[in-house]
Amino acid sequence: MTAATHSSLFPQDSDGSQFVAPRRDADAVLDGLDPEQREVATALHGPVCVLAGAGTGKTRAITHRIAYGVRAGILQPASVLAVTFTNRAAGEMRGRLRQLGAGGVQARTFHSAALRQLQYFWPKVVGGELPRLLERKVQLVAESAARCRIRLDRNELRDVTGEIEWAKVTQTVPADYPAAVAKSHRDAPRDPAEIGQIYAMYEQLKRDRSVIDFEDVLLLTVGILQDRHDIADQIRGQYQHFVVDEYQDVSPLQQRLLELWMGDRENLCVVGDASQTIYSFTGATPDHLLNFRTRHPNATMVKLVRDYRSTPQVVHLANGLLNQARGRAAEHRLELISQRDAGPEPVYTEYADEPAEAEGTARRIRDLVAAGVPAGEIAVLYRINAQSEVYEQALADAGVPYQLRGAERFFERQEVREAGAALRGAARFGGNDSLLDDVVDLPSQVRAVLSTKGWTTEPPTGSGAVRDRWESLAALVRLAEDFVRARPEATLGDLVTELDERAAAQHAPTVQGVTLASLHAAKGLEWDAVFLVGLTEGMMPITYAKTDEQVEEERRLLYVGVTRARLHISLSWALSRAPGGRASRRPTRFLSGLRPGSSAPGTRGAGAAAGGAAERGGRRKRRGPVLCRVCGTTLTDAGEMKLMRCEGCPSDMDEGLYERLREWRSDQAKQLGQPAYCVFTDKTLMAIAESVPGDDGELSRISGVGGRKLERFGADVLAICAGEELAGEDEES
Repeated sequence: MTAATHSSLFPQDSDGSQFVAPRRDADAVLDGLDPEQREVATALHGPVCVLAGAGTGKTRAITHRIAYGVRAGILQPASVLAVTFTNRAAGEMRGRLRQLGAGGVQARTFHSAALRQLQYFWPKVVGGELPRLLERKVQLVAESAARCRIRLDRNELRDVTGEIEWAKVTQTVPADYPAAVAKSHRDAPRDPAEIGQIYAMYEQLKRDRSVIDFEDVLLLTVGILQDRHDIADQIRGQYQHFVVDEYQDVSPLQQRLLELWMGDRENLCVVGDASQTIYSFTGATPDHLLNFRTRHPNATMVKLVRDYRSTPQVVHLANGLLNQARGRAAEHRLELISQRDAGPEPVYTEYADEPAEAEGTARRIRDLVAAGVPAGEIAVLYRINAQSEVYEQALADAGVPYQLRGAERFFERQEVREAGAALRGAARFGGNDSLLDDVVDLPSQVRAVLSTKGWTTEPPTGSGAVRDRWESLAALVRLAEDFVRARPEATLGDLVTELDERAAAQHAPTVQGVTLASLHAAKGLEWDAVFLVGLTEGMMPITYAKTDEQVEEERRLLYVGVTRARLHISLSWALSRAPGGRASRRPTRFLSGLRPGSSAPGTRGAGAAAGGAAERGGRRKRRGPVLCRVCGTTLTDAGEMKLMRCEGCPSDMDEGLYERLREWRSDQAKQLGQPAYCVFTDKTLMAIAESVPGDDGELSRISGVGGRKLERFGADVLAICAGEELAGEDEES
């Protein structure tokens, strides 16, 4: 095989001319980078992990890193593979690399890179052409369900398809699916055994018809690289250097593919932020990012915390959200430092009801547009797509153009069109419809008709398409209730006319306007002004976020929303759904201690300063820098600060003591009905096992052992450290 420096195993992009500039041009690439970005750009050997906060220029850092390596003659363009998660991000990376003179570098998604390799090697490994790629798997899943004699409606079909995708990226075979669902605490849309049946039939039908899906692209590539060492060696000869963006979002399957691409080499640079992990329901996990230093003890670790996107006011709010976070990802949170001039303070607004919230939001947006902020630089972000309709209407009434991102326009959604047809039929032939025999008022008529389309008095549990469908139908029910409140004598026919007029008004050509999007769809984007709406308990966190881990992901989702804003940030909530309704709602717990007039979690009384920092500062003694007790380096990572040493420095931990502490913690967690980390985190237990405190004073100096935990658990911990048996242990043994 010819060397990778002279030829490529795979076809080059049209811009793939190989380019090696003289070393004297390399330093020019570093111009304009801040010290941490420059450290990333010049760390070209061995494993590198970049923990990059929102708005800190991570794409700039890694593209300049590649370009610097190419211009310095250290990296050959064709030997670099940069992978990310969306075609948009890969395209942006290719564009920046071209501008920097590194156009021959491959920048692709995991699927795109794997597909090219699979197409190239399939004839050699299997023979013939690669099986046809199934663009959409829904129809085959529907046929699989039918063959299993399981009826799925359109929404269940979409959810079951999503479950199959999750199973495949977590490398779960059909027979193991029910157990995997139970272990991961997922809310399956159907009985897991039924989904396992459908999944097995789906795989069988694919084999029978010689087709593969997108997940198979990764699975088959992994299979070939595992079985054919000669092919693995060819790919490793081609690609010498790897860069992975958004590393917190990798699935177990993608991580396995990356490991096979690399072999035993360590020329890998990963970039990510555990605080932006919001896709765990698809199989993404931040564990690979958080465990990077464990797998690569000699890794170069760089933190990007200079935020160039947002004002100090926005950054202060974002940091405040994460300061209240719990769990493993929270231990590695990054404290952002704004590099921008001061801007306006966050605006917190409480409204009486949802329509008032939407109208108030639309008025503020209209004022911003009038003040010179382009409509395209404004976004309204909500938790679920079903919340969009009231904002669509409010913006339309205010004469503000808008566009929907990541969702169909409300009146174009399939369930809304079906509901409209049913209401239209009932209005025309209602006299002969037994459904309407016992109902008189308009809202009751609408509820009766929509009950045939999936509306119920109580929302379905769990998330996904079934819940989205219900929310859309519930929005129509609420629309009917509001309509009859304004026009008490209105008939079903009048409501249908109103719906048609609204739909017609929204069928105008899409214009550049205010973005309406869910928080998930907003990831990776940014605007001058962001309105975060509907921030009430039950919506943020969402009702079906039951476990501590799920609630923490909801907190991270709100954090992602806040960090989309460059200058203006507005947060709002409504105390009731409809005008005149009971004001029973509460603003999200995530804003406690941050919004004016609220108390931080765990404190009494009100009046906490916005941001909560002043209140906490009055109770807690300010500490100086924390130094590693082994090498003396200043520690900034929360986990390392708990240990009082760098993770890479040698540990003198008493392993036996650590295991006894873990067993004790497990018992305590069961008694309290809480996750183990709520007692003490792993890092705190490690710090205890390393320092072996002998009294309350020594124990209290360990990070993670506050006054409350010292009072509650101190006696037990000190007894364990002293080698004493706790009360009750003899009886249990």
